[in-house]
Amino acid sequence: MQIEMAIKGLMVDPITNMPIIILRDREGQRVLPIWVGIFEANAIALQMENVSTPRPMTHDLLRNVIEDLKGQVTKVLISDLKDNTFYALIYVEVAGDLVAIDARPSDAIALALRTQAPILVEETVIDNAKGIDFGTEKADSDRLQKWLESLDPEELGKYKM
Repeated sequence: MQIEMAIKGLMVDPITNMPIIILRDREGQRVLPIWVGIFEANAIALQMENVSTPRPMTHDLLRNVIEDLKGQVTKVLISDLKDNTFYALIYVEVAGDLVAIDARPSDAIALALRTQAPILVEETVIDNAKGIDFGTEKADSDRLQKWLESLDPEELGKYKM
C-alpha cells in the first residue's frame, strides 16, 4: 500500500551532521527520515522557503523540460529500501502514457515540491526503515533512533540547517 506523506522538516542529524528530510503521514502516525546530501537539502530548502534563484536550478530545469514537453508529474514514490539506500520513482504522464523514472528520493522530493505532486511511500519502506543500520556504533544508533522517535511536531515545521 502507498501512503501519502508530506515534508514536515529538514534538519541536521546530530550524530553525522548530515541533512535529514522528515516525511510524515497526514495522521501523524508514521514518520520516515531520509538522509540526503547537502546540495539536495539546499535545493529542497530553497523551494520550501519559496526562495527564487536568478537562473533555474537543476530541479527547476527538470520541471520546465517536463512541462515544455506537455508532461505532468503525477506523483513521486519512495519505492524501496535496499542496503540502507532509499529508491524512488517519478511518475510522469506524457501524451496519455504514464512513465516511471528511477530517481534518488531527494531529487524526486525536490521535483514534487516544484510541481505540487504528491509524495507517496510504500508501506514496506516505512516498516523496513525502522531497522536501518545508521552506520554508527550501537549506542549512537540507539540514541539517534530515540531522538527520531521523540521529535516534537513543532520542531519539524521549519528548516533547521
